[in-house]
Amino acid sequence: MQGVLARVQGVALWFNSIFCDSIMTAMPSNIVLIGMPGSGKSTVGVVLAKLTSRGFIDTDLLIQAQEGRTLQDIVDKDGYLVLRGIEEELLLGLDCLDQVIATGGSAVYSKAAMEHLKTNGIAVFLRVDLQTLKARVHDYDTRGLAKRPDQSVDDLFAERLALYRQYADVTVDCIGLTHEEVCEKIIEIVLRP
Repeated sequence: MQGVLARVQGVALWFNSIFCDSIMTAMPSNIVLIGMPGSGKSTVGVVLAKLTSRGFIDTDLLIQAQEGRTLQDIVDKDGYLVLRGIEEELLLGLDCLDQVIATGGSAVYSKAAMEHLKTNGIAVFLRVDLQTLKARVHDYDTRGLAKRPDQSVDDLFAERLALYRQYADVTVDCIGLTHEEVCEKIIEIVLRP
């Protein structure tokens, strides 16, 4: 009888490990928000973390804390490519579970960083049109954007849009929605089968 019980327990453990592994593979634990500055990543991220019982990471704030200065100061003194390099290094160093991660708008310039984030996360593109972004954000010149000095916001939007689409597992159209409504959409698409 003990031999049969041991075999049943062994099969149960094997099934449990296979089942749990497949669930973990199928359901990444992190929700990675990507999109333009002004798309709502930080605000939506905080609300989404509360609603889904996850932690919240704002990578722009991590960069500023790590460097001891603002993003704009990094761009002004060292250039936008240095900021992108710092961002890539920070993103590649993230090793976390059950987090909502609000990335900087330029995270998508690093293929390696995006692939790393997506190993245990689902990338959600918060899509907002250019007109809405311009209405929301008036400080593009002092916001610490990782863009070429001669690049307009319109050009930056066009350039990044293709990258956001490339890396997005899910796209949420945020035009006309409150932050709470955006969160509801994300939960419905990402977390509810």
